Amino acid sequence: MTTATTYGAREHARAQEGATAEAMPVLPASAWPSPPEDVAPESLVWAETVAGGGYTHKVLARGTHLRLTDPRGDACANLLLHNAFEPIERLNVNDTVKVQWNAYLGSGDLLLSDQARVLAAIVADASGAHDALCSASTLAGNTARYGAGEPHSDSPAGRELFKLALAKHGLGPRDVPPSLALLKGIRVAGDGGLEFTGGAGAGASVTLRVEMPVIVSIANTPHPLDPRPDYTASTLEVLAWRGAPTGPDDALWTRTPEGRRAFANTADYLTARGIA
Repeated sequence: MTTATTYGAREHARAQEGATAEAMPVLPASAWPSPPEDVAPESLVWAETVAGGGYTHKVLARGTHLRLTDPRGDACANLLLHNAFEPIERLNVNDTVKVQWNAYLGSGDLLLSDQARVLAAIVADASGAHDALCSASTLAGNTARYGAGEPHSDSPAGRELFKLALAKHGLGPRDVPPSLALLKGIRVAGDGGLEFTGGAGAGASVTLRVEMPVIVSIANTPHPLDPRPDYTASTLEVLAWRGAPTGPDDALWTRTPEGRRAFANTADYLTARGIA
């Protein structure tokens, strides 16, 4: 089969129908071969494997569960969340840490917006390795370290990939705030320096519950403090499934005074929009 002519190119393209690759979305999501335990296949709304150095994005409804899994041990899920109705509201990692008095996030912790509302909550964590301090890699940093950082280079930077993801939703570079890294962690040393602690190994996962409609953007790129000289990033598994929105009887709504206020802010906003 030749692609030298338009007809040949068309036949070649059509012959690819049904072909699969290691990193790709599964459509429909219900066709994912191994849904989580107790999750009906028809409940899946997002099923994708993201290549190392790749990105993905999706609008998710309130109540949706989002599970990120590191199948091979070298994924790093850099995450952004934007209010799907008003994207000027977005994940504020600084407030997430400050308001909850905790720089080391895990199960039960909330991901807060710059409007003091809950965008998502961490409801399960089999990794214990996350980073709310460093943010994603940059063009300048990757160029200095690997020789390139552009999106289509061999070592794309996380922030450059976020620009592409958000452009699909009408947003620009100024809409890329500091991000949260999941599945790779750091610790603050006694002298105030930051130490890379790596991940929990192959199979580690973390599950979020979406608390208001959000644009989810994920860049799967090496952590900026990863000491390995080569650009090292393996595939990331992304699964999301429908779930019921929570209310004041949920344990996370009343876990802390800070959480109670943040959920009250969220409920007030959703009620005004006719969603609650």
